[in-house]
Amino acid sequence: MPELPEVETVRRGLEAAMVGARLAAVKQRRPDLRFPFPERFAERLIGQRVEALRRRAKYLIADLDGAEVLIMHLGMSGSFRIEQARGPIPGAGVKNSLHDHVAFDLSTGARIVYNDPRRFGFMQLIPRPEFAGHPLFHNIGIEPLGDEFDGATLARLFAGKTTSLKAALLDQTLIAGLGNIYVCEALHRAGLSPRRAAGSLVRKDGTPSARATRLARVIRAVLNEAVAAGGSSLRDHRKTDGALGYFQHSFRVYGRDLEPCARCGGAVRRIAQAGRATFYCGGCQR
Repeated sequence: MPELPEVETVRRGLEAAMVGARLAAVKQRRPDLRFPFPERFAERLIGQRVEALRRRAKYLIADLDGAEVLIMHLGMSGSFRIEQARGPIPGAGVKNSLHDHVAFDLSTGARIVYNDPRRFGFMQLIPRPEFAGHPLFHNIGIEPLGDEFDGATLARLFAGKTTSLKAALLDQTLIAGLGNIYVCEALHRAGLSPRRAAGSLVRKDGTPSARATRLARVIRAVLNEAVAAGGSSLRDHRKTDGALGYFQHSFRVYGRDLEPCARCGGAVRRIAQAGRATFYCGGCQR
């Protein structure tokens, strides 16, 4: 599933094309994806101007000039591509058009196409006054790329928690958008074991330990590096111009079971935690 860097990469690609444009036509080619489309989905969108395109956790949020907000989620295999009026952007990697489920024709002449082979993505329309309290968003945690994310925030979130550090970082009610890949990579760079208790990063007086401060800094760095690289293309992720992301070439532990650790030379290990694969080095992650 695309994680925060992949979704942010897509957001930045779509922003330049969509913001300021009106939705001149909307073509919905099936009644549902993961969930049914909202009633009269295309009709409610036509004529709307896109005022802004934001990301919250792994959701794309298009602020429209009407009374509703368009929510888009990529699911497991969803992707957007931008086409010009006369066809795809030259050089773009075009997926099988049989899986093109939604197309947004913009007033600029561009077309935004949503492709999703597995159909785990979805789109919803939410009345603007209901957005903050909507079930999709009311319980989402802090953004790890936001200004408030630091060691003190981690200390507040992890205080008293005996759950593993890996599980705490993946808890979307605590931190929004972190996924398995980038948690593994951040913990390795921070030299922290995914098995240690999350609360062990907090001092007795509730202040952050040096480990918490380091981890917050590393998480931000890893995410920013991944966004700059266009995300990680392991299966389906592509940028809006069809190009692949390349952060997967910078993985230090993820998917490198039994390979030597780049820092200490020990063997990278793969273990299961809550049904998820965790990659880490037992030699230097404590």
